[in-house]
Amino acid sequence: MSFKNKESLIHLLGFVFLVAQCLCMVEGTVHFYEFVLTERNFTKLCNTSRMLVVNGSIPGPVIRVHKGDTMYVNVHNHGYYGVTIHWHGVKQPRNPWSDGPEYITQCPIEPGSNFTYEVIFSTEEGTLWWHAHSDWTRAYVHGAIVILPAIGTTYPFPKPDDEDIIVLGSWYSGNLKALVDDSLYYGSDLPHSVAFTINGEPGDLCPCSKETTYHLKVDQGKTYLLRLVNAIVAADMFFAVAQHNLTIVGTDAHYIKPITTSYIMISPGQTMDILLTANQSLGQYYMAARQFWSQSVEVTDFDHVNTTAIIEYKGNYTIPSSPSFPSTLPIYKDLKAAIEFSKNFRSLASKEHPVNVPLNVTTKMYITLSISDIACRNSTCTSKGNGTDILATSANNISWSSPIATNILLAYYRNISGVYTTDFPDEPLYYFNFTADDLPDDIAITDLGTKVKVLNYNDVVEVVFQGTSLWNGAGTHPMHLHGYSFYVVGTGFGNYNNETDPKSFNLVDPVEVNTFGVPKNGWLAIRFVANNPGVWFWHCHIDRHMTWGMSAVFIIKNGDTAETSIREPPPYLPPCKVPLQSWLQNNDGSNEKEN
Repeated sequence: MSFKNKESLIHLLGFVFLVAQCLCMVEGTVHFYEFVLTERNFTKLCNTSRMLVVNGSIPGPVIRVHKGDTMYVNVHNHGYYGVTIHWHGVKQPRNPWSDGPEYITQCPIEPGSNFTYEVIFSTEEGTLWWHAHSDWTRAYVHGAIVILPAIGTTYPFPKPDDEDIIVLGSWYSGNLKALVDDSLYYGSDLPHSVAFTINGEPGDLCPCSKETTYHLKVDQGKTYLLRLVNAIVAADMFFAVAQHNLTIVGTDAHYIKPITTSYIMISPGQTMDILLTANQSLGQYYMAARQFWSQSVEVTDFDHVNTTAIIEYKGNYTIPSSPSFPSTLPIYKDLKAAIEFSKNFRSLASKEHPVNVPLNVTTKMYITLSISDIACRNSTCTSKGNGTDILATSANNISWSSPIATNILLAYYRNISGVYTTDFPDEPLYYFNFTADDLPDDIAITDLGTKVKVLNYNDVVEVVFQGTSLWNGAGTHPMHLHGYSFYVVGTGFGNYNNETDPKSFNLVDPVEVNTFGVPKNGWLAIRFVANNPGVWFWHCHIDRHMTWGMSAVFIIKNGDTAETSIREPPPYLPPCKVPLQSWLQNNDGSNEKEN
């Protein structure tokens, strides 16, 4: 038997083992999906580009499950580079092996191979999404996840007449992977999009796009549930529908107290469940989105494209020459509109949907988020240009550097030494006025590091993320935590005050999410209980910031029982190129700063 056939047999036996394991363990329905990654040509904005997509489409396939179900997704990589898939917002209890971030919980699925993810749904209900978690591949490799209420239950609001999925996306000119690789090689700025899309289409305000603009046909008087996903690589977005109000009833697969509004602001990574009632005159109305630019008001070279789709009423009427455009859509730099919108979110906090805000905090962290640079002092610097520094971002002055020969989860589980250290700091290395104007550039120098924070099982964690204005880079940072949802107990502007600001914390009905924005020149306080053992990535979901290093890892130790410990790894994982000797040089744990 050839090596290739043996490998295929191993994959098949592993898949059968996973299915058998699932059928024995779960109570919900088991679903199976096949994702095939291939290169395809797409013509947008009058140009043709070739890109990696799932099952031939942008966005990719919609996943539909009920609360508490389990699914297996067999991902076949027919592209020319390695890829992983992340199930954004799915907690994956005790199962970090299928979480997906590259070099954090797995190594890439190499070209010509496949890997089967086991995705375990638990408390999530509403809309989430899946996306690639390898460099910027997620720009085109993404899709929605619809989690319906458990069988025998229903929504906490009147059941809508119908629903539709609205995915906001990015469009780039040229080969995006090559552009990103080139930027990282030279330590220069990362690519900027040339347009945004709704369900893969820029909309008829863009050239060569009128015939393919997305249309949503509605019946007058009916109510529709719009499942909105911000899959854009690096932009907060304003969104509105002309002459229609929107009622937000959920975010990040958690229900909220309804918010009725004429516009929304949604950050990369976030999802929202929105009710829209078709209560206007027969006609056509634009739904439109444009970027909310939160960084320097002096910058003008960001993506100004307004992406559109059309709400089209059914019936007999004269088609207008142009649909009505939403007058309530805020302008690009309307910071006040973004602030006013974001402060409205509250959990339902009802008997059927209770909140369990942790009160007795055992671990506190204060983490500054900064635009920084790395001084190229030695051969470890990745810059190949003529300059002495490379662009970076940081958390507590550490710019995350992923391992390249293995992943953090495997190193932790098998106690492989030398891959990471456990000394991620609980507070900034030094304090200054983080939000002051004109801070000196010399304090923006950061260091590369693969530093993690280790938490004990059931630790009650409070993290305060503090935005800074270093390098005039003040802007919003939508922070995403893998493996968990968290409560947003407080937010504010300026520098966080640990004596006065906690007095304003909302411990009654804070919103529960997996992604939420740290405001420009402000702070965000979150809480969660570390009861999901494993290795879990956290990062800014503006990908240019994540790519430059605004990320780190929580390792949550096992509890005292098998039911509170990481599950055993699946029989097959995408291989990592780890030298044999590193497997044999395990540290006994006596040095707390090295695994």
